[in-house]
Amino acid sequence: MRDIARRAAVAAGVTGLVAPLTLALTAAPAQAASCTTQAGPYQKQVEKFLGRPVDGKQSTADCKAIQGFQTKYGITPSIGYAGSVTWGVMDLMNKQKAVGNKPNKDGKCPTNKGRIACVNLSLQISWIQDGSKLVYGPVPVRTGRDGYETRTGLKKIYWRDIDHVSTLYNVAMPYSQFFDGGQAFHSVALTMWTPPGSHGCVNMTPTVAKKYWSLLKTGDDVFVYGRKPGT
Repeated sequence: MRDIARRAAVAAGVTGLVAPLTLALTAAPAQAASCTTQAGPYQKQVEKFLGRPVDGKQSTADCKAIQGFQTKYGITPSIGYAGSVTWGVMDLMNKQKAVGNKPNKDGKCPTNKGRIACVNLSLQISWIQDGSKLVYGPVPVRTGRDGYETRTGLKKIYWRDIDHVSTLYNVAMPYSQFFDGGQAFHSVALTMWTPPGSHGCVNMTPTVAKKYWSLLKTGDDVFVYGRKPGT
């Protein structure tokens, strides 16, 4: 199903090349909502991720730091509560960073297909390889949410449309490269960690979508595997 990128007003920002993923973790809301005084179930983990004193107790400074993170990545409600959604995004970021420049270390994406775009749903990353050689990435991506999962398996790019607009929802899908029944790589104006996910497409930042457009062509293979957290 074609992704509608329904929330299309959040600024995106992440780039990736043949290098470990880097994360921008500093942000503060222009107009903050009220902060909660309640410590969340993932308080210590969130404190550690944000470089706060790890004591498991909610402070005003803790709340403002958590709230800034939530606002940056579209996590609602952004009240500074260290809950499962907030920690889930942070945990995913940690796992993406740990991949470094070896995204196919497990060998699950085929190395006998020549140029191929790989998508690891479990880690929400994608990259392009040629045989066993890494060509571009890994980069964070945003795939289908629960009920709209990005379908797994070996596929091929069958249609490309640089200025595509969804005829169903009248939403722009720049740099679309379709590979499975309306599911496509394309650019969105969201961060790659904004929950809950797409409507099936593999969302990318504009920089990454443009790079994929330049590196791939009709007929190139795409391999999707794993399972997106929360689906």
